[in-house]
Amino acid sequence: MMDWVTQHTRPIVDSLIYSAVGTVILLLFFWFIEKVLPFSMQKEIAEDHNVSLGIILAAFIIGLSLIISSAIRG
Repeated sequence: MMDWVTQHTRPIVDSLIYSAVGTVILLLFFWFIEKVLPFSMQKEIAEDHNVSLGIILAAFIIGLSLIISSAIRG
């Protein structure tokens, strides 16, 4: 049992670290995009019910997440 723990501890810790780094990078890019846009995304989606902006934002987050995931895996 102890042999299994020593073999799998490093990959588990690496996965947790990479997940945290990937999340931070995703949030930084989201913050950057929010600052660059000439309008408020929160107002457009919540108050004006702009569905198309929500879809584009979701596609952006999914695409960036895939890029970060691929970069981490190598």
